[in-house]
Amino acid sequence: MSHQHRIENDRLGSVEIPQDALYGIQTARALANFPLSGYRLPAGFIRAYAQVKLACLRTNAALGHLSGPMVPAMETACQELADGMHHASVVVDAFQGGAGTSTNMNINEVIANRAAVLLGHAPGSGIVHPLHHVNLHQSTNDTYPSALKVAVLHALNTLETAVTDLQECLQRKEQTYGDVVRLARTQLQDAVPVTAGMTFGAWAEAVARDRWRVFKCRERIRQVNLGGTAVGTGLGAPRAYILRVCDELRRITGLKLSRAENLVDATQNLDPFVEVSGMLKACAVNLLKICGDIRLLSSGPAGGFGELRIPAMQTGSTLMPGKVNPVIPEAVSQAALRVMANDAMAGQVAALGNLDLNQYMPLMAHSLLESLHLLQQAVTLLHTRCLMQAEPDAGRCRTHVETGGALVTVLVPAIGYARAEALARHAEDNGIPLPQAAASLLHVSPATIAALLSPDRMRQLGYTETTYAALAPAKEEPCLLPD
Repeated sequence: MSHQHRIENDRLGSVEIPQDALYGIQTARALANFPLSGYRLPAGFIRAYAQVKLACLRTNAALGHLSGPMVPAMETACQELADGMHHASVVVDAFQGGAGTSTNMNINEVIANRAAVLLGHAPGSGIVHPLHHVNLHQSTNDTYPSALKVAVLHALNTLETAVTDLQECLQRKEQTYGDVVRLARTQLQDAVPVTAGMTFGAWAEAVARDRWRVFKCRERIRQVNLGGTAVGTGLGAPRAYILRVCDELRRITGLKLSRAENLVDATQNLDPFVEVSGMLKACAVNLLKICGDIRLLSSGPAGGFGELRIPAMQTGSTLMPGKVNPVIPEAVSQAALRVMANDAMAGQVAALGNLDLNQYMPLMAHSLLESLHLLQQAVTLLHTRCLMQAEPDAGRCRTHVETGGALVTVLVPAIGYARAEALARHAEDNGIPLPQAAASLLHVSPATIAALLSPDRMRQLGYTETTYAALAPAKEEPCLLPD
C-alpha cells in the first residue's frame, strides 16, 4: 500500500482509498461502478441531506441511542456539510443504481470521517461508523426522498422570489406603457390594435399564475417518509424515534414539514414530485411563449417588427458587423425546453417504479433539481438582463397601426363589414394612412377618428351606444363606400 492511501474492507473485499479522503469504501465502489454522467449532486441536495442526518442524529441522541463525545463531533460534521463545507468529498455520480444508496453512503462516510477527524483520529479509523452511528435507525429509502423534498422546498422558495420579481417588473411596464398603441397579430398577421401596456400585462398575468403554482407546489411535497426505513413500515426504527424525527427536521430546516400519514405510500410513490414537475413545466411554457414574443417584437431592426427595444448584450455575428441577437430570450428558451423535457422524464420515472420502492429515484432527483435551478436562473436572467430595460418603440408601433389594414376593424360596428373592407382597400390603393382615409371618406374630423383609435378606446371592454355617436351620419350615408 502506498503511504498516500489507506485500505478499507467490506464483505466484497478490500479497496484502496486516498489517505485523507473523507469518503470511504462504499463511495469508492460507487465511483468504479457508475462512471455514467459526470454530473455531481447539487449543493442544495447535499445541504438538505446533511439537515436530514442532523435531525436523525439529534433524535437518536435525545432518546439515548447515541451518546459520548461522538455526538457533538457528528453534529458539527453535519452542520458543516449543511453550511456548504466538504461538498468536494461528495463525489458519487448523480445517476446510480440502488435507488440512491450510494448517495446515502457517501454522505454517511463524509460525516463519520469528519467527526473522527474532529475527535483526533484519521479518516477511516472507524471510531465513528457510517452505518452503526451516522445511519442509525435510517434507510436510504426514507432519508433520500426526505432530503429531496427538503431540497425542493428550499429551491421553490428561491424560485418564488424570482418569479415575484419578474411579475412586478411586468406590472410596472404595464402601467408605464399603457398609452402606447401597437398592432396586435393573430396567426402572425395584422389584427386589431392593443396597447403595449396590455402586452406586458398579459405576460404579467401568466407569470402571476406561475407564482401561485410555485406557492402551491409546497403543499404537495411537505409530507416526508422519514422514519419509515426500508419500505415505510418503520421496521428498523424505534417507535419513539419515528414519532419525533420529523419534528426535529422541521425545526432544523424551518420548513412546514410533517410525517406522511401513510409511510408505505410515501416510500414507493413519486407522483407528488410529478405534480411539482408539471407545475414547473407550466412556468417553462410561459417563459418560452414570452421569449418567443420578445424575439418577434424586437426582430429586425430594419426588416422585422422592431416594436420592442431590448438591451444589446453582446456582438451577434463573427461575420456581419453590427449584428446584435436577442441572446437572453434565446438562452431562457433553451432552459425552458430542458425543463419541459425533464417533466416528460419525471412522469416516466414515477410510472416505472416497482412495488414497494422506486429504483430510479436518482434520476427523479437530478431532473427535478435541475429544473428548479434552470427556472430560477432563467427567470432572473429574463428579468434583470432583458425585460427590466425593455421598452416599446412608440413611433414604430404607431406607424404599423396607421398603415395596417386591420385597424379598420374598429369602425365595423359603425359602418358595417363590407364598407369597412372597401375603406381599407381605398387606403391601401392610394397609399394613405387609414385614419386619414377614414376622416376624408366618412366626412368626420381627424380628431373623431383619433379618439376611436386612442389608448383609452383600446382599454375599454367592448363599446356602448355613445362610442360611435360621432359616426352616425357616416353610418347612414358613407360617402364613396359601396353598400
